[in-house]
Amino acid sequence: MEIAQLKYFQVMANIRHFTRAARMVDVSQPALSRSMSKLEQELGVHLFKRSDGEIELTPEGERLLRHADRILREVDTAKEEARLHRTGEPPMFKLSFIHSLGSYLLPRILRDFREIHPEIHIRLHQQDSATLAQQVATGETDLCLCSTIPTTEHSAWVYLWSEELFATVPQGHPLADRTHVDLRELEDEPLIAPKKSYSLRILVDQFFELAGVHPTITFEGDDVSTISGLVSAGLGVSLLPKFAGVGYPGLCYIPVSFPVCKRAVGIAWNTNLRLSPAALCFQQFIMQRFNAKTPHEGSPAEG
Repeated sequence: MEIAQLKYFQVMANIRHFTRAARMVDVSQPALSRSMSKLEQELGVHLFKRSDGEIELTPEGERLLRHADRILREVDTAKEEARLHRTGEPPMFKLSFIHSLGSYLLPRILRDFREIHPEIHIRLHQQDSATLAQQVATGETDLCLCSTIPTTEHSAWVYLWSEELFATVPQGHPLADRTHVDLRELEDEPLIAPKKSYSLRILVDQFFELAGVHPTITFEGDDVSTISGLVSAGLGVSLLPKFAGVGYPGLCYIPVSFPVCKRAVGIAWNTNLRLSPAALCFQQFIMQRFNAKTPHEGSPAEG
């Protein structure tokens, strides 16, 4: 078994078409067919089954694909590490994230990652949800922290944590001392919300729609800090996560009894593109960091 055979097999398993797969790996279709037949003979199993012109993996093919993916990732990692050592370039990857994470949680995640991996450089991009989905699809970013699942082809999204959104009012507001609030009670309040292209705004609209109310939006902001500051100044109310589980000065965060207001946050990437060793390192770090968190616990506790 050769590395080239495994690469051909991986492409074939993903494309499921001999002609297109041969074009992808730049060999003739007969040469690709011979390589796959030789691999099947060497392993003593059938890797593909053909039905009405369609090509599918056999159970043995599915098992080999898992091994091939892992082996080829290790080969790519070894090549990249050798290249970085040869050129002296620092390991680097690109990380994009939704605006609301930059104010309270992401800085501490990056701080803790840098303490473990000071040699890895990260290029950060803060964008709205629509732009993030496009960046994942085009490969402009390696990894993306977002609260909505990208719907583009070859995009993967893995859940990391969930956090509660609170009815947020200034201190001294008539609702400030309440232990909980129904969103319907905010119908006549001026609402300060993120811009429409942001995932947090999409959720806010959905929650108010579930409550059957349509409050008047007086301002649409770019980030949680600005929105919080405006609410603190008494210019309206909002629906926000807490800063670092504590909150923004001058604000009261009231749990919402109806509807349940929570959002999931996860990490996304393009499965059709190879992640660099540095990106893989961060992906594993953040997935391990939140692996013990139970969904629906609310905002993750951070040290």
